[in-house]
Amino acid sequence: MTVKNPPRNVTVLSWMPFAVMAVVTAGDLLSGPGVGFLPLVSLGPAFAGLVGGWRRTALIGAASLLLCVVLGVYDGLFEERRGFTAMASVAGVTGVGIAAALMRSRREAELASVRSIAEVAQRVLLRPVPRTAGPLLTTVSYTSAVADAHIGGDLYEVVASPHGIRVIVGDVQGKGLAAVETAAVVLGAFREAAHDEPDLLGLGERLERSVARELEGEKFVTAVLAEIGSGHDVVFLNYGHPAPMVVRADGRTDFPRPPAYALPLGLGMHETEGPKPYRVPFAPGEQLLLYTDGVTETRDAHGVFYPLGDRSRLLDEPDADAALGALREDLMRHAEGPLHDDAAMLLVRHRGHPGDGPAPGSAPAARVDGTSGAAHGVQRDHGRDRDA
Repeated sequence: MTVKNPPRNVTVLSWMPFAVMAVVTAGDLLSGPGVGFLPLVSLGPAFAGLVGGWRRTALIGAASLLLCVVLGVYDGLFEERRGFTAMASVAGVTGVGIAAALMRSRREAELASVRSIAEVAQRVLLRPVPRTAGPLLTTVSYTSAVADAHIGGDLYEVVASPHGIRVIVGDVQGKGLAAVETAAVVLGAFREAAHDEPDLLGLGERLERSVARELEGEKFVTAVLAEIGSGHDVVFLNYGHPAPMVVRADGRTDFPRPPAYALPLGLGMHETEGPKPYRVPFAPGEQLLLYTDGVTETRDAHGVFYPLGDRSRLLDEPDADAALGALREDLMRHAEGPLHDDAAMLLVRHRGHPGDGPAPGSAPAARVDGTSGAAHGVQRDHGRDRDA
């Protein structure tokens, strides 16, 4: 487990009580009792209550009270009320700081519990995709737009069915737990229909019916379905989702678009024509990248969109996990900061790509906000949105 360094502002605040007490002490000694620096010693426990626990706040409060007594005696302030007033100020601020630290600790514990529940729900909902499926090798990456989030609105799945390898990548309208609930509906319907429906169009129609029946209002899900059989081609069905990227063996990139664009899942039952399946060559040694719009709509500081096609060379890395990890790191560098939308990528390699060895077993569990052959999620690197 990697131990992350605390944020710089937290580190500064943790040292602030001691710095303030030192400054107040120096000011009091240099200026004498006439200026009235002594009550400012209470700033020590006040700053301690912002970031520290209640015990640390109490200890700093006790140290501040002791310092107040020493300076008060030195300045001769206990011969009048000023010394006792300063002590009362330090004691009062210390009590408030301890109460604030206790409340903050309770809120942090509740937040950690909610995050833990969300992670468990995500793992139950989103099973690891297989490292290998027939002649294919798969790996995924997910980066959440929310800092330290473990859950989001993107989804993906790979199913080895009697009718071929079937894949879905989707993007749910909205975010948070509401988006996870919608993702559960989509993935549940896909996993069942992927085994039963003999053709991709039937799978899509069944998925549309399930989503339209479960979703309310104007909720929708953009998605692209893919089916890879025993031949050297892949069949796509696109529901308002970004076109997948195919990297040819010679390095060329294609973004095969559907013959006609269709509405997203959840909106297609409104007396409109559904998507048409279309077939694209996909031979050994070639790669297929399915992704959500959080990838291609990521902008840099100048408002330039991420040039995914120009970055396809990053996928030349022989190791699939490392290749997708390099693409993800490049995306983060392009953003120059936190992403504004979840970004999910699923890489499918047709065996025969340089560097592909014998088919390994299932990969280990997904790394948070990273890449893994078995990674699967709707979320986030501690680095794991679409408006509702």
